[in-house]
Amino acid sequence: MRASVKIFRDTYVDSVVQLRGMRVMRELEGVEWASAAMATPANVETLRAEGVDDADVEGAGSNDFFLVARASSDVIASKALAAGESAVFSSGQPDDGRGGAQAARSLREALRAQPDSNVAVISVPGDYAALAAHQALSSDLHVLLFSDNVPIEKEVALKDHALARGRLMMGPGAGTAMLAGTGLGFANAVAPGPVGVVAAAGTGAQEAMALLDRWGVGVSQVIGVGGRDMSAEVGGRMSRSAIAALREDAATEVILVISKPPAPDVAAAVLAAAGDTPVVAALIGLDAGFPAPPGVTLTDTLEGGVTATLRLLHVTPPSTTATLGPSVREARARLAPERSLVRGLFSGGTLCYESLVILGRTIGEVRSNTPINKEWGLPAPDGSHQCLDLGEEEYTRGRPHPMIDPEARIELLREHATDPSVAAIVLDVVLGYGSNVDPAGILAPVCESVMDDGGPQVVTYVLGTEHDPQGLSAQRARLVESGCIVTETAARASLAAAAVATGDASLLSVHL
Repeated sequence: MRASVKIFRDTYVDSVVQLRGMRVMRELEGVEWASAAMATPANVETLRAEGVDDADVEGAGSNDFFLVARASSDVIASKALAAGESAVFSSGQPDDGRGGAQAARSLREALRAQPDSNVAVISVPGDYAALAAHQALSSDLHVLLFSDNVPIEKEVALKDHALARGRLMMGPGAGTAMLAGTGLGFANAVAPGPVGVVAAAGTGAQEAMALLDRWGVGVSQVIGVGGRDMSAEVGGRMSRSAIAALREDAATEVILVISKPPAPDVAAAVLAAAGDTPVVAALIGLDAGFPAPPGVTLTDTLEGGVTATLRLLHVTPPSTTATLGPSVREARARLAPERSLVRGLFSGGTLCYESLVILGRTIGEVRSNTPINKEWGLPAPDGSHQCLDLGEEEYTRGRPHPMIDPEARIELLREHATDPSVAAIVLDVVLGYGSNVDPAGILAPVCESVMDDGGPQVVTYVLGTEHDPQGLSAQRARLVESGCIVTETAARASLAAAAVATGDASLLSVHL
């Protein structure tokens, strides 16, 4: 059946609203496939692959929004498009006869309507992101640039522009921040506290703020700087600026810096910028030979970074080795002896990278689409351990991020479950603003089905707090009910999976 598509010219629709439209269409009986997205070149190619005629997408570009549905009949496809349009444009998009308030169509219009604003959150296709961010900086706004696919030379220029104006340039690819108690992007509901977080890692920032909240400490500010900030090319420009800002913040007593492996000389310069302020640096996968600068506590996991921060504040960290649901031994007993592999299907890129580090130390070579060792990339040979970052472009092309919509992850969960050598599958379940309203409720029935009759055991970690819209305890309980192992931290999920795969329960208690 040919897919039907409707293009909305010069119309931007947020990814959360896109998801609402897509769900409404897919819920209609007779709809085989449906999507809602911006008409970027990659998404247009996806449409063609799904059977959309070239004539139907002729002239569509990144500033245009589309709805598409493939159904058992043209009548049902038309009904699906109408339902999707109603769901999308009832949410306050620009008024073009559909009703609702007129939204600002430029930065200038937005500032006229809201002149006291001091932060711009930008999420537009990468080709236009740098221009939009320069415009916001020129208006003396701090910027959270959610967009990615921005060339690194443009990132450097943006951050130099921000530094010249005394503003924060968070991003590109900055998914999380919390400034003065206001969450930006994917953020969690956390209590105020004495820890300022500087993160070149989105879900790394979320894991830190959630653990600090759950363990009774809280955060003062969370400043996401983009994943490339501590690279040699960018030189830690915004990390140094963020640390300088936190040094002047009366509410901040300790600074926690989070990053994937930085350039060593950049890391040294960034950490030195803290001066006399106590600093913990959670540099995931850091070379063991990196010297700790004076006054800096170094760790190479997120859990280790947060527990070290608690100790600086004279707070005793809780035990993290307990699990909910079946024990490692009970899970192993359900498996045939030939099941020995670990697979990780992550919605959080930092959590995937941390898992690669931890599993690499415990079970050896782990293949990935974002490998630590470039020789351990994909395609993976048979019999390999694998961890996949499903937030990368190859998995999000034409569909929402897996933190918003778990469908792509469910497809891969079922696929990897058919491998008779797989013993354990790791899933992160990320809560908070912007994430799916009930991720555990969607994933749990699939996990239960996968584990039936000796299938691979699912190890889950729920990143979030009790005050998040989804509720930490409720999400954990749903996963336990389905038979999943649920761990206290993201790092422990990888260790638990390794323990299930090897039968060595002591791995769960490895010091981090």
